[in-house]
Amino acid sequence: MNAQVHPSICRLCTAYCPIQVTVENGRATKVTGNPRAPLYGGYSCPKGRALPEQHYGEQRLLHSLKRGPDGFGTIPSERAMDEVADRLRAIIAEHGARSVALYVGMGLVPFVASTAIAAGWLNGIGSSMFFTAGSIDKPGILIALAHHGMWQAGQPHFDTADAWLLVGINPVISKSPGFPGQNPGRVLKDMEKARAKLIVIDPRVTETAKRAHIHMQARPGEDAAILAGMIRIILSEGLDDSDFVAANTQGVAALRDAVEPFTTEYVARRADIAEDDLLAAARIFAGAGNAGVSCGTGPSFATHSTLTEYLALCLASICGHWARAGELLAKPNVLLPGYEARAQPWPPFQAWGFEPRLRVRGLGGCASGLSAAALADEILLPGAGQVKALIVAGGNPMMAWPDQKRAFAALKTLDLLVTMDTEMTATAELSDYVIAPRLTLETPMTTYMPESVKYYGTTRGFPSPYAAYTPALVEPPTGSDVMEDWEFFWGLAQRMGSRIDATIRYGNGPQAEAPPMTFTLDPAGRKPTTDELIELSCKGSRIPLDRVKQYPDGHIFESDQRVLPRAAGNDDRLELAAPPMLEELAQLWAEDNRAIEADYPFRLLPRRTNTILNSFGRRIGRLAGNGVNPAHMHPDDLASLAIAEGDCVTIRSLHGEIQAIVAAETALRRGTISMAHGFGANPGSDDPLHLGANTGRLISVEDGYDPVTGLPRMGSIAVQILPANAIS
Repeated sequence: MNAQVHPSICRLCTAYCPIQVTVENGRATKVTGNPRAPLYGGYSCPKGRALPEQHYGEQRLLHSLKRGPDGFGTIPSERAMDEVADRLRAIIAEHGARSVALYVGMGLVPFVASTAIAAGWLNGIGSSMFFTAGSIDKPGILIALAHHGMWQAGQPHFDTADAWLLVGINPVISKSPGFPGQNPGRVLKDMEKARAKLIVIDPRVTETAKRAHIHMQARPGEDAAILAGMIRIILSEGLDDSDFVAANTQGVAALRDAVEPFTTEYVARRADIAEDDLLAAARIFAGAGNAGVSCGTGPSFATHSTLTEYLALCLASICGHWARAGELLAKPNVLLPGYEARAQPWPPFQAWGFEPRLRVRGLGGCASGLSAAALADEILLPGAGQVKALIVAGGNPMMAWPDQKRAFAALKTLDLLVTMDTEMTATAELSDYVIAPRLTLETPMTTYMPESVKYYGTTRGFPSPYAAYTPALVEPPTGSDVMEDWEFFWGLAQRMGSRIDATIRYGNGPQAEAPPMTFTLDPAGRKPTTDELIELSCKGSRIPLDRVKQYPDGHIFESDQRVLPRAAGNDDRLELAAPPMLEELAQLWAEDNRAIEADYPFRLLPRRTNTILNSFGRRIGRLAGNGVNPAHMHPDDLASLAIAEGDCVTIRSLHGEIQAIVAAETALRRGTISMAHGFGANPGSDDPLHLGANTGRLISVEDGYDPVTGLPRMGSIAVQILPANAIS
């Protein structure tokens, strides 16, 4: 055997862990963490270590497929692009360009330019119906930043933090970009050693909560109320940084009035937490020299997700937890353009209400993009502007979109559905064409993407100026016919006579470190290589790409850049009293979250696992296990219902029901159920014993949806638990 070990980068999620790949006779046979790489401490997760199974397992598609009268058959990729282009031209001729939509999922994470190229192709054919998974996964962050404004210099260095507040986030498992995802377990241990105080708000004693100085195991859906209560304590006790507030914010008096009803006693009773914990949490956070707030999927999937993100920003601002003039800049950029960071805000801006307008629920363009939660209705609603063709790139709407039955009905009515995916997902099963892509070890890449997530949240991005590059390590299996995701859009543009203007942005709207950068691809000319596209994406980077390539294991690039003082004449302010947010806060106070608990006494919570990422990994044996996503419940709740662990139950909401296998978990708050999303099958193919259940069946896109993002209630779902007939 001719075995060689190469450094590379796992790109399954935004953590981008450095890995070592053993290659034997042209095939990747083993993946481990890279102990030589900085920042990560040799960490890798089970998903990354299963990359060889993803590349060579039986579940992988090695040829594109076309649906025929008797099912799917293989089709050469060039012919598939010919036929898809012909059908798109016919649909556009009959229904207009707006009838073609594009949905981009997490599967395009491996290559930063893929999303820009896909969007550029769509614009090139005249459609603006561009949807991403980001409009489902925490879209409130960008809207909150638009309401509040963003501090140009960001936060101080993470390793100087002496307190941190985690709201519904479990980075040990999720590797969420809202908290350092580079070996997060070690990060938390290091914080513990440094005596930094971790405050966690979560209905479950998660792996992260076990390390908390204070864990408020609150009733689900009360995150915004708890943050409002913390703000009230800080302002009423004079614990705020009054000098910072006076110099850099506006609206503190209105914020003080708005949180006045959220007394310590009221919030503790409403969220069912200890008053002493709430008081201590507020005092610790305010008294910290450096602290931050990270919000996760839990509060995002509950209602008032944008309000939660907004109050988290206000909490940081009233305490002045932002980098000051003269401090070392924490994120000076590496593969992103360098920028001048000043101790001043980028002011708020109106981040919604622009084109294109959707035809349902009054939704339109906003900072987080068009609402994917409304796309099913855009397909189902007849009339001018109806979506007739959908291309799904690296996503699995049947597992990810809320209201699965509505999504199923919508996708089945399309004139054309094309899915780009590595395996036959539930969405691929409904498609007319399934395009087989290359996988990560077969493509080159940099760490540009995880570095750039700093633009999508103040606590996101690398905690230090780290970067890496990896070449492709292996070729696709012999005899396969696969392409990179961007090549599919290149091929369509070539056949449809359009060009691709790919735009890369360096911030949220006007809160940008640099102007957008656009490069044009002309499919009538020479086809670029992926490495050439990487070079285009990194044009203007602070550290030249060629220098990054000199460090195969990655490198932390030193920087002595300091935060500059506020510019002369600048009086921009962070907004602490955005009217839409204070109006929603008043609505929150007036709500009765217990109103339906007599009939629906349990709350269903989302969770992640260490072996499955959304729906990825379910067809890889060592990751999927028995294929079940259990309905985790507290043992006392099981006993009160006379249900035993391993029983099948029916979980019923106001909008639908699923069957699931229960598992006991003492870490859960009583009255809650916890299940992973991304499991199950298409309606009519249910098999909870082997495929799990899809929690999207319990959701309606019209239940408590946010009027700007369109995101409905996807967590803290009120449900009943009923015994179900035994299944085998």
